[in-house]
Amino acid sequence: MTTHYDVRDGIAVLTLTNPPVNGLGLGTRRGVLEGLSRAQDDGTVRAIVITGAGRAFSGGADIREFNSPAANQEPTLPTVIAALENSTKPVVAAINATALGGGLELALGAHYRVAARKAQVGLPEVKLGILPGAGGTQRLPRAIGLELALNLIVSGTAVTAETLAATRLFDRLVETDVLAAAFELAQTAANQGAPYPRVRDWRVKHPNADGFIAFARMGVAAVAKNFPAPLKCVDAVAASVKPFEIGLAIERAAFSELVASTESKALRHAFFGERAASKVADIGDDITPRTIVKVGVIGAGTMGGGISMNFLNAGLPVTILESQPEALERGLATIRKNYEASAKRGKLSAAQVEQRMHLLTPTLSYADLTDADLIVEAVFEDYGVKQAVFEQLDAIAKPGAILASNTSTLDVNRIAAFTKRPQDVLGTHFFSPANVMKLLELVRGAETGKDVLATALGLAKKIGKTAVVSGVRDGFIGNRMIEQYSRQAGFLLEEGALPQQVDRAAEKFGFAMGPFRMGDLAGNDIGWAIRKRRAIEQPDVTYSKTADLVCELGRYGQKTGAGWYDYKAGDRAAYPSPVVDVLIVQHSQDLGLHRRTISDAEIVERLVYSLVNEGAKILEEGIAAKASDIDIVYLSGYGFPLWRGGPMFYADTVGLYNVLRAMRRYATGHQGAAWQPAPLLVQLAESGGQFNA
Repeated sequence: MTTHYDVRDGIAVLTLTNPPVNGLGLGTRRGVLEGLSRAQDDGTVRAIVITGAGRAFSGGADIREFNSPAANQEPTLPTVIAALENSTKPVVAAINATALGGGLELALGAHYRVAARKAQVGLPEVKLGILPGAGGTQRLPRAIGLELALNLIVSGTAVTAETLAATRLFDRLVETDVLAAAFELAQTAANQGAPYPRVRDWRVKHPNADGFIAFARMGVAAVAKNFPAPLKCVDAVAASVKPFEIGLAIERAAFSELVASTESKALRHAFFGERAASKVADIGDDITPRTIVKVGVIGAGTMGGGISMNFLNAGLPVTILESQPEALERGLATIRKNYEASAKRGKLSAAQVEQRMHLLTPTLSYADLTDADLIVEAVFEDYGVKQAVFEQLDAIAKPGAILASNTSTLDVNRIAAFTKRPQDVLGTHFFSPANVMKLLELVRGAETGKDVLATALGLAKKIGKTAVVSGVRDGFIGNRMIEQYSRQAGFLLEEGALPQQVDRAAEKFGFAMGPFRMGDLAGNDIGWAIRKRRAIEQPDVTYSKTADLVCELGRYGQKTGAGWYDYKAGDRAAYPSPVVDVLIVQHSQDLGLHRRTISDAEIVERLVYSLVNEGAKILEEGIAAKASDIDIVYLSGYGFPLWRGGPMFYADTVGLYNVLRAMRRYATGHQGAAWQPAPLLVQLAESGGQFNA
């Protein structure tokens, strides 16, 4: 039962009981309508109150129903809302807590609204690539004004109910006992008798509606770019000045168009994928996480400092260890500088800066880590260095302490073997800058304890990270895939492209940064070191030598003022380098290759499909549990365009048959061996399947 019905002193109470957020799926919609009919037919009932159980009034529609028969099955949410409006007995919405999306639309259909002052209200549908589809774009402007409603709907922002106290939206705002206040209002309304107010009958008043909408449309168009929903929101809200039924029809047509769009499907895929990433098949409620009260971080460099800030921001004390006093002082100064920069931008108060710095304890001694519940190592990416650290940790860490290695490519099982407690060891691949980037790859070793992984998943949420679990394999998920992407970028240079063309094509597709600009930002010497290691470990894997030639000139990227591009002092813009262009053309000649014109479409296909093919191998091997995990890695950590849903989702939208066909075509060209298709990709392509079924 998703709606509970009872009668108290002549008032029927409909309580939404569909945890966790009382979503308005088909069952709940039916329950509300049935309860409403029951109350209408009961002569002893004088008024009706709708509220929510638990910590929400309603979080809105059940988006799992979108693009399914249940979404349009009666009663739809517009049908339920119309029934509320047309009730012959007064209906009061008692907004006890969160009322978002369809939840707020439902409340707007009631005759009266009572809310807790701190209740969160809003219409966030735009974040899923759609717009409010049950009258929200028509009723909210009537209740709070055109300008304020447009801002809330286009941004998808939630605000507290008291923020809207000066509007007509709420009849009463209370600190406590929303239900009691709703009962009192319901009794008063019943005594006064019909007609009862309907938001749909109110008029939108604005001194210059046409001018405001035109201005808003220009501003939204400038920032929305690849997302169609914000402009559709403007169109729908603009229609609220028209007769209600006309505006409602415009809203419904826009909703139907958006909900079927690839962009909305991609955003919904990302929404569900991020939540699914934290759910691991064998980590259930029966696994008790360990308690983390104090954290140790080894290394006060860029990564160690950024990692420390995550824990400090969450209120966890951190002891940060360095081997040299100068390095420790530099690290502390950098952390303070970062916090003070946030304070200058108004994101922190001076008191908060000092509060966080007070939680940070510097040390040069491993002995000061003996009481830490979690110790994160952030030292140089080298087995010898890691071994020295983990042997020390094994000797001094208390029993039950979690030992984590911040590594981007190394074998976590090998690192765990440096200790006598491999069950306590896992990998935590933070992305740089660690205090900013959302993604955190949690690398599960062969012996990593379930409680250790459960603890890490919970802690990731606490520090605001999007965690994705990976198995142990060189590069894990993200870096293993990006290696194939980078290989194709290098081969494109040998065949006829230049860095600026490749980057331009990738960025036009939607990547935050093309492969060569990304290399310059990260440091080309890092990739060079990895290729040298690969040459020993995987001598049969070929790479373009162009990147090595660039590094041999000392062009490591922005940090040296020259990489694939030239850079100017105080200017982070990338300028095409004649030196690099000549080097690339000469290298093609040395290989005996005839340079050709390469289309942007080919560049994008080769870059993206190389990710897809490696992702398929990762799925086959069980390194990632599901395709959506791979997509979340790329959306959160590698700048893949959000509106395309991640590489695996994008491949599904293109059609895996078409992806495979293109790969087989590229396999006949230069370095065609790199296009050996993953068996899973072949299987799905030939059967008409998808990665994200």
